[in-house]
This record gives sequence, C-alpha cells and structure tokens, in this order.
Amino acid sequence: MRTERTQVVVIGGGATGTGIIRDLALRGIAGIMVEQGDLAHGTSSRFHGLLHSGARYAVKDMEAARECIKENRILRRIAPTCIEPIGGLFVQLPGDDPGYTGRWAEACAQAGINAEETEPDQVIKSNPVLSRNIIRAFRVPDCAVDGFRVLWGNAASARRHGAKIITYTGVTAIHQNSGSITRVDLTNRLTGQVTRVQCQAVINAAGAWAGAVASLAGIPVEVIKDKGTLVAFNHRIVNTVINRLRPPGDGDILVPHGAVAIFGTTSATVDDPGCSEPLQREVLELIRLGKELVPEMESRLLRAFSGVRPLYKRGGEARGRWVSRNFALLDHRELDGLAGFYSIVGGKFTTFRLMAEKTVDLVARQLGVNSLCRTAEDPLTIAVPEDLVSRGKRVFGVPGAKMAAQRLGESFSRVMEEVGRFPEKGRLICECELVSQAEIEQVASSEDVYNLGDIRRKTRMGMGTCQGTFCGLRTLGILGDHPRFTGDHHLQLKNFMQKRWKGIRPVLWGQQIREAQLSVAIYGALLGMERMK
Repeated sequence: MRTERTQVVVIGGGATGTGIIRDLALRGIAGIMVEQGDLAHGTSSRFHGLLHSGARYAVKDMEAARECIKENRILRRIAPTCIEPIGGLFVQLPGDDPGYTGRWAEACAQAGINAEETEPDQVIKSNPVLSRNIIRAFRVPDCAVDGFRVLWGNAASARRHGAKIITYTGVTAIHQNSGSITRVDLTNRLTGQVTRVQCQAVINAAGAWAGAVASLAGIPVEVIKDKGTLVAFNHRIVNTVINRLRPPGDGDILVPHGAVAIFGTTSATVDDPGCSEPLQREVLELIRLGKELVPEMESRLLRAFSGVRPLYKRGGEARGRWVSRNFALLDHRELDGLAGFYSIVGGKFTTFRLMAEKTVDLVARQLGVNSLCRTAEDPLTIAVPEDLVSRGKRVFGVPGAKMAAQRLGESFSRVMEEVGRFPEKGRLICECELVSQAEIEQVASSEDVYNLGDIRRKTRMGMGTCQGTFCGLRTLGILGDHPRFTGDHHLQLKNFMQKRWKGIRPVLWGQQIREAQLSVAIYGALLGMERMK
C-alpha cells in the first residue's frame, strides 16, 4: 500500500475533470486526477462533436446560451487545432412553429449570438442532401470540436505544470474527520495496487457517476442519467452543422465531423451511468426523424453509439430535455457540513472550461490561494509548424500528415524523426484514418495507454469504415512485444472487436450486413472468436 500527499484530488477524467486539473496546475495548486477508465472513455467522447453557439438553448435557457457563445469564442482562440469552424444552420421545415422562429431569433439577439437569415435556395445549393422544403434558414457560429484532442490537451498541459493523472483507478473510500476531508483511497483496476492520498479537498467531477462518488462521502447528490443515442455515417453528408429550428428534441442535429457525419440524439432516463449500448429501435427512430431533414437519411451508416448525460436539478421532478443544460457547483460544506468536498454536475462539453474555472475559483479561495484563472488566455494546444507538416506530407501524404499533426501535436516531430530512421514505420496501419505505425508506437509509449481501446481513442485507429477489422489485428501485431501489451493477446483483440461490434450491431442491414459478415468470418473462422456479443 502506498501513501501520497497532495492538496486536491479530482475524481473524473472527462472534459470537466481534465479542465479542472489543468486549471489547478496553472494556479500552482498541487493536484491528482483519478479516472476509473481511460481519459474520455465516457460521456465526453459520446456526443455530437458540436461546439455550441448557444442558439439551441436561447429560448428556454438564456443563461446557458450566453455561456455557450462566450466559451465558443474562447475555445476557438485557445484550441484552434481541436476545432473546425464550419458554422451552423438552423432550418425551419413544414410543421415547425413559425412563431417559435420569431422568438428564437429575438432570443439569439439578446444572448449575443449572431443569427443571420439566409436564403433557403443557397442553403440547399451548398448542402444538396437537405430537404427542398426548407422555409427559413439562419446561419450561426456553431463549430465541430474533437473532444479527444481537447482532453489530451488538458491532460498534457496539466502534467507539464506538475499535476499527476492516474487512469484505470477507482475511488474506494473518501475519509473525513471533524467535518473535513482528510483522505481518499484508490485502487488500480489493472494491478490491484491500493494508494492512500492525503488531501485537503476533493472535487467530484465524475459526470454520470457523480452521485455514486458523493455517496462514498455519505452525501446525496441526485444526478439524472439521461441516455442519448447517435448514429455516424461513413462520409460527410453536409458541409456545415444543421439544426432543426424548433424546441430541442430528438433527432434534430447533424454535425459533419472530419470524414464522417454524426446525427442525433435521443433522450431517455436510465439507471446505469455506464449505459452506453445503442438499441436498434433508437436508431430506427432517429432515421425516421432525420428523413424530414435529409430525405436520404438511410445512406451508409457506419455505427451507432450512446452516452449518458449527467443532468442536475435540485428539488424537482423534471427529466430529460426539460432539465436545464446549465451546471451546478455544489459546496458541500454549506450544503452538508463537509468542508473540502465539492461536486460539479450538469453542463455541456462546450462549457467545460467555464465549469472548471468556477470550481477552481471556489476551491482556491478556501485553500487561501489568490492566483487567477489563466485557462481563457493560455493556449490549450499549439499548432505544429507548417514547415514540419510540409515535410510530413512527403512521408504520409497531404491529408495523412495534416491529420497526424493535429492528433499528435508536439509529438509529431518525434514521429517524423522515427520515420526518418526507420522508413518502414511510415506505412499505414489504419487506411481509413491514415494512422501510421510510427504514430501508433509513439502513442503506445504514453503512460496512460494499456490496451487497443486506448490506442483507438488517441489515434482514431479502428474508427473508420472497417471498424477495426483490419487495423485492430495489425496494431496488436506491431505492439505484441510492448510491456503493456503482454499477456493474452487473443483476449485483447476480442475485447476491442466486441466493443466495435456493439456499435455496428444496431445498424445491420444492406451493405452493413455484408461488411459485418466479412468481419465475422475473419475473427470467427480464422481467429476462433466465435462469440462476438
């Protein structure tokens, strides 16, 4: 058993948790962040990939709308390599309330969101898959955001400034004495190693698991666990974010994201915070709704996926879309008599930085630290120099070099050096996402990579059309002698492919079935993995 000391323990490795540990580190506050899985394995990677302008919330939640447009502008400035400023459209279709359109436009103006009306013919011309029945359309400053890159940026920045980040480790106990936090007990899920961390404060940023974490301290925190299912297409259907101009509901946002497009979402209250399995009936309902916006909505589906939104509403019975998307910062000294324990719940990916700032402001005051927040000014990510990207184009090709530079950031130069010494490492392991052997080996050297799923989240290997059928096996092949990839390689590959299969299964029809049969034949017949659940 090990014992460590720090000032603050942050529980949860999503956007909010990594944002908090970065903010703490930049203010000189010692912190340890603990996550039960890999970074971004939960809700923060299971959303549209939309950086909201706030227009979606303008009518029913003015405060959330104003927060979104402010954070939209900040993140575009500090993390340009993570964001694609493609803009957004809100379109009114037959059956949508024209009175709502007027209220919406007025609310956007009050929130400071530029909503500029444009001709429907121009919208259809630039996005020909859209319905010809569009009545009115407005442009807004929505963006696409790569949630994975944002989290890696937060984590890398926090570590550079002295923070410690521990993954695959669960919190088993939160101790207190005389009404104050004293210690947190951790257990590594891979090794069983137990660590006691003496601390002055604990920040509960566990998202959908926030209620379970608070219960370890004997405190009730009601989190409404709202499951949302989305579908991904294997190509970029539209050139900009498309929103239905009506009150927020199911199946009303389509986001082009890299080489794919993501459409959703649904809303259903669940009991399990880890409920991430999409259902075919949810997919079929999304397609039905989506055909009103895109008549050819049944074009090639890649997979479906689900995430659980952690919503918070004190003292109410509201559920799902009736709950505000704003966040709540709970100081449990005032609420429950436990000093040094804080919960941050609710909110959206777009506002993670603001949520972190407000949380650390409170914690810093109670620790007697006067340092100001720097996360709105300090760059989160730094673009790779253009001359280095140009050199990479000769090795990886134009799109491959650009994508690798965006994914790797500062590590891109090391990958280039490795390929310079060993040219064969420039070969592509994942043709869909243009991931090279050198990139995979570089990512595998990270201290928080233990399995193929971790490699996938950090490189997008296995997220393309073949869904890991070819690149999963290839990746394991080149990492077979890696210290963290020893043991049962068959089990490693099986676990990886079963998680891919979970998202493929709900969209099995037409061409998808044919491709799935190929995958089943390879892994079932050739490799003996008969049961792919």
